[in-house]
Amino acid sequence: MSSRPRQDQRSHVELITVYEICRILTASLNIDRSFRAALNVLAAHMELPRAMIVLNDRDENLLQVHSSVGLSREQELRGRWQPGEGIIGHVTASGMPVVVPDVSQAAEFIDRTGAFRAPDEQMMAFVVVPLKTDKAVLGALAAQREVRGGARLSDDQRVLTMVASLLAQAAQLHDAVRDEHERLQRETTRLQKALRREPRGRFALDNVVGESKPMQQVFIEVHQAAPSRATVLLRGESGTGKEAIARAIHFLSPRKDAPFIKVNCAALTESLLESELFGHEKGAFTGAAGERKGRFELAHGGTLFLDEIGDVSAAFQAKLLRVLQEREFERVGGSKAVKVDVRLICATNRDLEKMVQRGEYRADLYYRINVVSIFLPPLRERCADIPALVAHFIDRYNKENRRALKVSPEAMKVLTSCYWPGNVRELENCIERTATMVQGDTINDLAFPCRQNRCLTQTLHFLDKADAVAAVTAIAPPAQHEPAPGAGPGRASDDEVTRIGPTHHLPATPAPAHSGGPPDTERDRLIWAMEQCGWVQAKAARLLRVTPRQLGYALQKNRIEVRKF
Repeated sequence: MSSRPRQDQRSHVELITVYEICRILTASLNIDRSFRAALNVLAAHMELPRAMIVLNDRDENLLQVHSSVGLSREQELRGRWQPGEGIIGHVTASGMPVVVPDVSQAAEFIDRTGAFRAPDEQMMAFVVVPLKTDKAVLGALAAQREVRGGARLSDDQRVLTMVASLLAQAAQLHDAVRDEHERLQRETTRLQKALRREPRGRFALDNVVGESKPMQQVFIEVHQAAPSRATVLLRGESGTGKEAIARAIHFLSPRKDAPFIKVNCAALTESLLESELFGHEKGAFTGAAGERKGRFELAHGGTLFLDEIGDVSAAFQAKLLRVLQEREFERVGGSKAVKVDVRLICATNRDLEKMVQRGEYRADLYYRINVVSIFLPPLRERCADIPALVAHFIDRYNKENRRALKVSPEAMKVLTSCYWPGNVRELENCIERTATMVQGDTINDLAFPCRQNRCLTQTLHFLDKADAVAAVTAIAPPAQHEPAPGAGPGRASDDEVTRIGPTHHLPATPAPAHSGGPPDTERDRLIWAMEQCGWVQAKAARLLRVTPRQLGYALQKNRIEVRKF
């Protein structure tokens, strides 16, 4: 009758022991501290005088004591076994537990520590169980018990096996965390070395492709302007990527976690643009059923990108002026001033300086938005970026459509020789259109629409070779040249200039007999003609047999500053 309560009491102790060890092992990833605490609980609850955890040292290929209870520091340091040596080595090699009822009678028992020898006239048992996972045996858990009346070594083996399983899982998790930490450290070191090897002065943006010198200069200016609060004006032809640069400036600035709001000023009428930017009060106009915040308020703390800022009307320019100066405005139909903290980035493809000269754009607004100007070069001036852009667009198309398209060298030659008046946007559309219609996995030179005279760029800019040359060279004298419809007398409209199309060298005109001939390049020929005529554009145009409008366009294209006397 007394054995039953004693057995129930031992089962309760075993359950408490396993629970406490589970709690200790899950509280920390530091197995040095966790294993010592677990052994202390095991020895105290199970009345074990000595216990130790032996782990396999992968570096030295030895089994050595990791943690212990009842052993001195010197005894722990002496606890080292070769693989397969003694009972410890046999258990780790076979993965099977071993119970030695009397260590003094076991010939295979090798006590390297010197702590597990049986004292005189005492019978000491030695129980060893493996620390085993699904993949390998990591070590062994060993404990010693004095054999007295009623001692059941099979119960000790069962409890030690459960504890060893918990210890093995903790050791495996520790090894995985350690290996991952070492991998991350190696990766960090590799990346730091790669960054140090990067040439000084070379910059990059995450969302912009560009390796040419003009784009590298743009990247440098972006990195310089991004950390400040200054208003940025992005200038360049349509399709050069002004919105991508604006987004890059925002995400490189301290406002990167705040909103990035964009508005296309050319897509809205004056009244809609005012409501869109400033918001409106309830009942401000027909259909205003409630209060609505404008883009300025939505961008509070962040960045507001105003695209096509050169297309806003003169009346709205005056309304925008106060907002840029004071950073406050009133909603449509309201009278309360709303203050905002917004960084402004503007973009335009227009020549604002000429618009200011003609009175089409307010000079005070121009000065407020033109704080930091960044010029984006057209694609024809950075042809070195075309292969990288094509690779980027092809990779994106393949991922979105689950294809494996490639571009042949002949096709790449066609792309790099195009004029691309629509810049990067036109290149992207051309790649997507060709990739969609091509048969097979390779885009060759005959796959492009321009090879079948079906290219939109050809339709708009290359209708006829003679017309294309005449659009720039215009052999007819100025008196016979008729202005475009809607253009004022004596000057061409801005739309005419934007439709000139591909540039060609000006014709090599024979020089007067008393001077040498003009140089071969277009830029040098322009400078020669202007110098011959005392920098009078009308005379230089007659000398080169072009109209003054065409000469002005050529001077602007070649960035030649006209000298004034």
